[in-house]
Amino acid sequence: MAVARIDIHNSDIPVLCQSCEARHKGMCGALDAEQLTALAKQTRRVRHSAGDEMVAESMPVTGYGNVMRGVVKLSKVLEDGRQQVVGLQFAPDLLGRLFAQESRVTAEAASDVDICMVPKSALERLVQENPALEHRLMQQTLRELDEARDWMVTLGRKTAAEKVASFLYLIASHIDPTRSEVSATFDLPLTRADIGDFLGLTIETVSRQMSKLKADGVIEIENYRHVRVPDLGRLRGRCG
Repeated sequence: MAVARIDIHNSDIPVLCQSCEARHKGMCGALDAEQLTALAKQTRRVRHSAGDEMVAESMPVTGYGNVMRGVVKLSKVLEDGRQQVVGLQFAPDLLGRLFAQESRVTAEAASDVDICMVPKSALERLVQENPALEHRLMQQTLRELDEARDWMVTLGRKTAAEKVASFLYLIASHIDPTRSEVSATFDLPLTRADIGDFLGLTIETVSRQMSKLKADGVIEIENYRHVRVPDLGRLRGRCG
């Protein structure tokens, strides 16, 4: 996020920050122009391709990532090698647990991901000095906690059809910071196997339920992965 040039329309804010759609809703929305400029001198923008491992479980935490675009898959691996997908992150989520010494999960780019990396010491110092930033990050953490609790309901009580609809609605409503409130178009960031793992369903059940949603006109699917939701309200109604 280095300052490349001064923009004539807003000379106080680093130009890359101006083009970041996630900035206003994420942690940087709590920073003024001077703080953004100071932070920009210590951060770097990194692009990960789908499938790249970004952080490994038990890896020492040396920095945090502000997700700017794309989907990050969080997972834990059991001793016998089995993987469990435990969450997804989107812009403007913060990748990494503040003040932790090591990562508790593995983070992988589920799609192409742009992320703004901040050194651990720099962000933690800024949090201690800036109550507004601390409050913003607390709000984000509590929102993620609320979403995790809602997802527990999805996994524990919903039918297979409602689970698949809920997953698709989660992606449709989070993947694009500039999204429309009425419709959505996206590429599935997870394979059918990962979706099944995330929902506690078999691959066959996931495919069958997606085919039913397609047959009912709730979604459109091209090339197995490209999804269009013409009416988000109708998809939401299938979530239970």
